[in-house]
Amino acid sequence: IFFRAATMYHQEAPAMLVEQPLNGYGSPAKPLATAAAVAAMCGLLAVFHTQDVSTQAKLASRPPTFSSVHNSMVQPVALSKAAHNHGRRPNVAARAYEIGTQIVEEHNESQGASKVTPHVTMLSMLALIPTLALALFARMRSTQKSSTAFETVPLNDTLQIAIMTVSSEVTEEASSAKAGLSPMRTRFAPSPTGSLHVGGARTALYNWIMAKKTGGKFVLRIEDTDLARSTRASEESMKSDLLWLGLHWDEGPDLEEMTVPYRQSERGEIYLEMAQKLMQQTHPDGTKVAYACFCTQEELDAQKAAAEARGESQSLFVSPWRDAAEEEVKAKMEAGEPYAIRFRVPPGKNVSIDDLVRGKVSWDVNATIGDFVLLRSSGVPVYNFCVAVDDALMGVTNVIRAEEHLTNTVRQLLILEALDFKVPTYAHCSLILGEDGSKLSKRHGATSVAQFADEGFVPAAMINYLAGLGWSDGTDKEVYTVDEIIEAFQMNRISNTPSTFDMRKLKWVNSQHIKMMDDAELARLTAPFMVKAGLAKSADSALVTATAAMAKTKIEVLTEAVDLAKDCLAFEFDDTIANNKNAASVVEDDFKGFVAALVAAYDAGEFPDAKDPGFVAAFGSWLKDLGKAQGRKGKGLFMPTRLALTGSMAGPDVPLQLQLVGFAEAEGIPCVSIADRMAKLRAYSSA
Repeated sequence: IFFRAATMYHQEAPAMLVEQPLNGYGSPAKPLATAAAVAAMCGLLAVFHTQDVSTQAKLASRPPTFSSVHNSMVQPVALSKAAHNHGRRPNVAARAYEIGTQIVEEHNESQGASKVTPHVTMLSMLALIPTLALALFARMRSTQKSSTAFETVPLNDTLQIAIMTVSSEVTEEASSAKAGLSPMRTRFAPSPTGSLHVGGARTALYNWIMAKKTGGKFVLRIEDTDLARSTRASEESMKSDLLWLGLHWDEGPDLEEMTVPYRQSERGEIYLEMAQKLMQQTHPDGTKVAYACFCTQEELDAQKAAAEARGESQSLFVSPWRDAAEEEVKAKMEAGEPYAIRFRVPPGKNVSIDDLVRGKVSWDVNATIGDFVLLRSSGVPVYNFCVAVDDALMGVTNVIRAEEHLTNTVRQLLILEALDFKVPTYAHCSLILGEDGSKLSKRHGATSVAQFADEGFVPAAMINYLAGLGWSDGTDKEVYTVDEIIEAFQMNRISNTPSTFDMRKLKWVNSQHIKMMDDAELARLTAPFMVKAGLAKSADSALVTATAAMAKTKIEVLTEAVDLAKDCLAFEFDDTIANNKNAASVVEDDFKGFVAALVAAYDAGEFPDAKDPGFVAAFGSWLKDLGKAQGRKGKGLFMPTRLALTGSMAGPDVPLQLQLVGFAEAEGIPCVSIADRMAKLRAYSSA
């Protein structure tokens, strides 16, 4: 309650405690004076309700009751409003009291029966730091005109850390309040054994969205306990893909400010400590929560084979060491024999979750699993143990993941409960299927984020489409900006039925995002493809800018801009004349005569310079004059011009194509130059 109040006070405290010209409550000239805010909320809330030193002394000797504080505040509240109306400095105590009262009321509404009375709240605040409040008040009396005076008041380490936390979370709490949700700590925890695929990207996106929406934190954790398959190259590839999508994590590996490991391979001591802790704890029936199992791999294989022969589930394994005598176990440990640590599943155990996507899900534990391994005899921790421990220790409040992890939840719940950790809220999202109804895989085409990036999809479109694979806002809207998705996204709108990946739909969404971009952004995204194809020498090439502007309304993916540029720089005149049926009607309409006039104008120096930045406008005027001279207009002018100068019957506007040729000539990019085109036309017209 105290720190929530201090957060609300964040913007007001400096202006209220320092005498300065104000407009209303005013805007502080400097960042939050931490000590000033603390004094306002702790001391001034109750003690400094007037500037009467004698009254302060009385209160210091006699603890205030709520009624006495309330009565003494009524007048300052009225005075504060009057001062505010006259543009003078508001009464600090009055505003502090108003905020304190509001916080208590909000707390009581949210807590139901577990209420806190204003009396208790105020006395608790008074008990926190009366000495600091007194020191600040004395300093304020002597240095009212100096805002820096408040920054010099010393704070103990605990209070300093707490106030730093409040200061850093003001924006997040405001965002959370706006969304009507508590700040969520979500996580994306990939195994670095391959590429980041569509399903994983959607999981990461949903977690990122909810963290952003609620003013929480998005944590990246690398689950690399599969040492044989996990690689650092795969991890870096996944991180690169997340960054390409724009899914920046707040906590994760290799961030400078992080002091704890976020790779499971670096958290071995933590898992060992937790496993040993479970071996010391007991279930309500007095049995150990976890125990040492000395079964060899051969013995395990034999038991599994026997269970399979009996038609029993291999998952209901019962270790012969489950109820072994302590003396026997101790002897084997002292002899240095390797052992695994198993979790003992208690009899008659049932667990359940209220899944945000699937509703209430329950399990009869004994009918579902047997005693399971926490730590292998090699010392390597098992996946479910790591996940449960990490989610708890990293403060994850919401686990949003694919439905294939639903069965893992049973073991994780048992571990969390045994360690007395808080259980997060779960949401298990349905599978993504290919168009043939089977689970999406490589045989359906591109499925990894890197592939989509290489094929020319843009990040905003990928986020738009991935968000819609299982979620909708209930409207017909299909194209969203990232901010619109964050605003509209709600967990209760996620479907519990599988979604189908439709490449045609993705391309359409991508084309809509390309159309919405400004030319500079489109050029930035197109540049790497142009440079790689040898169509530009640098990202800031005029060729790139011109191509992006020309292609904007004509392409679905960025790679198509490269194809478009190649077509513009080529000149397939002979092939079009010979094989394009649509060209026949143009050729029959005295095309040779028109070509001869066009070449004559070029030879006379009337044709505008395609390298000139003003070429497009100049070309329009030149063509209009040529049309008048030839008695042509409309389609009778434009189609022969297109065929003659581009060698094609379709494509972007003719002057845009020719300008691209001019830029290519200037940069030394291979192309059929304007002069070479005119030479071809000269030969054609005289043949």
